[in-house]
Amino acid sequence: MIDLRELLAVFQRRFWTLISAGFLTFVAVVIFTLQATPLYTATSSVVLNVRQSQVVDIEAVLSGMPPDSAMVDTEVEVLRSRSLASTVVERLDLVNVPEFNEALQEPSGLGALAQGLKSFLSALLPSQTNASLTAQDREQRTREAVVSSLMEARNIRRSGLTYVIEISATSKTPRLARDIANAYAEAYLTSQLEAKFEATERANSWLNDRVESLREEVQTREEAVARFRDEAGLIDAEGATVAEQQVADLNSQLAIQRAELSEARARLDAVRSQLERGVASDTIAEVLASEVIRELRRQQAEVARRQADLSGRYGPRHPEILTVQRELADINSQIDAEINRIVASLENEVNVSAQRVRSLQGSLLEARSELSDNNSAIVQLRALEREADASRALFESFLNRFRQTNETGGLTEADARVVAEASTPQNPSSPNVILNLALGVVLAGIVGVGLVFVLEMLDTGVHTDTDIEKNFGLAHIASVPRLKVGLADRFGGKVIDPAQYVLDKPLSGFSESFRTIRSAIRISGIDTQNTIVAITSALPGDGKTTTSLCLGRISAMAGSRTLVIDCDLRRRLLTEALTPDVESGLLEVLSSAAELDSVIVKDAQTDLDILPVAQTTFTPRDVFGSSAFEALLEQLRQRYDLIILDTAPVLAVADTRAIVSKVDGVLLAVRWKKSATGIVRKALHEVQASKANVLGIVLNNVDLEAQARYGYDKSGYYYRSYQKYYAD
Repeated sequence: MIDLRELLAVFQRRFWTLISAGFLTFVAVVIFTLQATPLYTATSSVVLNVRQSQVVDIEAVLSGMPPDSAMVDTEVEVLRSRSLASTVVERLDLVNVPEFNEALQEPSGLGALAQGLKSFLSALLPSQTNASLTAQDREQRTREAVVSSLMEARNIRRSGLTYVIEISATSKTPRLARDIANAYAEAYLTSQLEAKFEATERANSWLNDRVESLREEVQTREEAVARFRDEAGLIDAEGATVAEQQVADLNSQLAIQRAELSEARARLDAVRSQLERGVASDTIAEVLASEVIRELRRQQAEVARRQADLSGRYGPRHPEILTVQRELADINSQIDAEINRIVASLENEVNVSAQRVRSLQGSLLEARSELSDNNSAIVQLRALEREADASRALFESFLNRFRQTNETGGLTEADARVVAEASTPQNPSSPNVILNLALGVVLAGIVGVGLVFVLEMLDTGVHTDTDIEKNFGLAHIASVPRLKVGLADRFGGKVIDPAQYVLDKPLSGFSESFRTIRSAIRISGIDTQNTIVAITSALPGDGKTTTSLCLGRISAMAGSRTLVIDCDLRRRLLTEALTPDVESGLLEVLSSAAELDSVIVKDAQTDLDILPVAQTTFTPRDVFGSSAFEALLEQLRQRYDLIILDTAPVLAVADTRAIVSKVDGVLLAVRWKKSATGIVRKALHEVQASKANVLGIVLNNVDLEAQARYGYDKSGYYYRSYQKYYAD
């Protein structure tokens, strides 16, 4: 969960950083807005034609664009292409316009500086020098640079989900912005027409070549069909070969002749059968059908009538009767002869029909044999005919397509049209003062807040007692306030001495912090009294010497027998602050060169005893690890209530690690906000590795008012409430 009070505290303590960063950012935006060159933007619009006009109902070589979203996006990319920009550069001769050709511009101010730096860097790169380029190469590079500048100055976008594409051009000159936008639209339409014309020309050329080759192929294959038909004797007659027609005709004739033969045989058999059975000739159909028989029968009837008439008048032997009988006998013989002739005629007819059938069967066999011989040739002929038909169909298809492309070549139209031409803009589109100021306010807030959070993330210092307990797991002993100097005293060079301040103002918050440290030392040693306490730090400048001296004076002022020992053999800050001219001190006592009582210095203003370190160029090895140092500490433990060891920084000098292992407790001095958490953690690791008893951490040089802005759950947050208890 985000603690809103904690977040508010972050902005409170970084308030001036937030305000300063935001103000500088806003001022920079204002200056940029006021110094920016006015730019003008003109916009033209083209719409893609969804419904195509069809003058003739013929499919075009290059079909119209399909009405979908992907097509519109594709055309937008076509408008953004470098080739189209190059076409616009040629149309408007932008190579000779300084706005787009940097070589024609006269830089001034920062532009001149940037141009000089660019020329210098280019001179350092041999591969980039213009001296090694030909005039054509330099001209090409200039042209490419102009095209790139134009592509940055134009904006192509689709208007919502429509088929309208807006073309915007920005320039320092209103008229040039208008010309660029209109030139883009015209170049786009022209490119579409050129693409269709080129496609049609390529199609016509290819179709022409293809038609010629197919024409030759059709001619060759038709000649092959005719030649093979002639060679094989496959002559067509009304859609069929001669052999096929002959077989068909012979089959028809044979059927007819067989029918006639059967009919003739039937008549002959019927006549013979009737004659054999003795049937009267008058009942035979063939006899009755004969005109001769009918005439003879008429004569026979006439003669019979006469005979009957004469028989009534004459006797049988009468000459007339005999004459009539002879006539009748002659007629009967003629009838019999005619009947015989009819029977012979039927027999002859049957023989003729039979002969014709045999003849037709022979001819049919020969025709079928010829047709069978032609079947293999017909198969080859059909294959040749199919090849010829396929070639002819393909030839006709390509020929029709060639004619169509020729006829529609002049009817090609673009797939888009200009909806609105760009007009000359009257007002500049950039800079937009109101928008820039609004963005400046937003950017100022973003920069300010971003800088605050960056500083917070980079701030690894120790700020509050909560940081000490959270990061190091140790007690926070006290926070020593910062001693502030007034503005007049600061200009006068006045410096506050912390050790003197505790004497001059014993009831101040500064002095109270050391009483808190003294009480913490006493309370932490309930079972075993903490008499000897070492004060160290991670790095120099963390206030350990000031803490040692002020704590010693506060303890002495409280009536405790207190001794402060300067254990920093290299810098001797404690000694330099109180007795810089001593000739003997700690090292001399440890080496038995001087007596302890002779080197202890009494503080002139308090009862505090000080064991200094004399200035010397010789330092014996392992001073604090010796038995003499341990014996000295035991001796001093019997004489004093509190012994404070001002040691060197634990990370800088190894002596401190030997000291902290021999004392009752260790206080780690940490400078507020300056001491990094990682360094303090490293120092604690070194102290704890020496098996020292770390009592806690003292936070030095704390700005309590600033610390109060680190959150309501920190002790410094309530500084204003208990400040009345102090007499600063």
